[in-house]
Amino acid sequence: MIKVGRPILPSISALRALEALDRLGSASAVAEEMALTQGAISRQLQTLETLLGADLVRRDRKRLMLTKAGQDYVQQIRPALSQIAQAALKLHVAPVGGTINLAILPTFGMRWLVPRLPDFARLHPDVTINMSTRLRPFNFASEPFDAALHFGEPDWPGTDRLLLQMERVLPVCAPELLPNGTPAAPKDLLKFPLLHIQTRPKAWQEWFAQMGVDAPHPLPGTVHDQFSTINQAALHGLGVALIPNYVVEQDLATGKLIAAFPKAVDTLGSYYLVWPREKSENHSLRQFRHWLASQAQTEDALPR
Repeated sequence: MIKVGRPILPSISALRALEALDRLGSASAVAEEMALTQGAISRQLQTLETLLGADLVRRDRKRLMLTKAGQDYVQQIRPALSQIAQAALKLHVAPVGGTINLAILPTFGMRWLVPRLPDFARLHPDVTINMSTRLRPFNFASEPFDAALHFGEPDWPGTDRLLLQMERVLPVCAPELLPNGTPAAPKDLLKFPLLHIQTRPKAWQEWFAQMGVDAPHPLPGTVHDQFSTINQAALHGLGVALIPNYVVEQDLATGKLIAAFPKAVDTLGSYYLVWPREKSENHSLRQFRHWLASQAQTEDALPR
């Protein structure tokens, strides 16, 4: 008869500390995130190593770093920790109609999705939508999300998608940047400081190409991480920005911004709702998808 030993079950707190050390890179950052002392973090990691019988952490002049074995172990436990956190959140909130944990792009989410959500809340008052912003790519297996708003061609394996909007961009600037009026030709914009967005590094090159202008590469100018920051830079007269219509619609209407050239163009990317196939039959997510389908590509003022 073969005896089966008790399973090795490390404490959740120790696993969280190890995962956070891999993600944050320092014991002090881990201690701050977990509201513990660095000494407590170090003891938890030592206890975990003793329990598992493996060297997971390298200690170099009081600095803690993961070994190769520690890094491999974190990759295996991270999805499980995310699932535990997601399950706990659902139990804590426990809405009658279910919960959707949604990753959103900050500008598109705030400018396009949020103004529409009151309609969804009216139709489905029992469904709760939790939103978190994500600018960088992530893995559904390691993040507690049911779906995500995504720009570009979705490349997540095992996912389905719903096209929401194509993106249409327009060069804009503060009125004082063009005291003599709109330039006569698109190539004249090369004389002005250009504002670039980090997530669309080739946007200006593509715009000039569609205008038939042979622009230098790379184009000079300042780089901004979000549309909200590049929009503010344009409002303060720091240069000409290439921004989607839905972002600058209100500023154009009030005259705070003007079109630096009246030619908007379609970009090569589009906005999608993306979700893992294994969650396709989730009742709340299915209701949200069907509602979003009624909102997609319907308004002339939004990017196409």
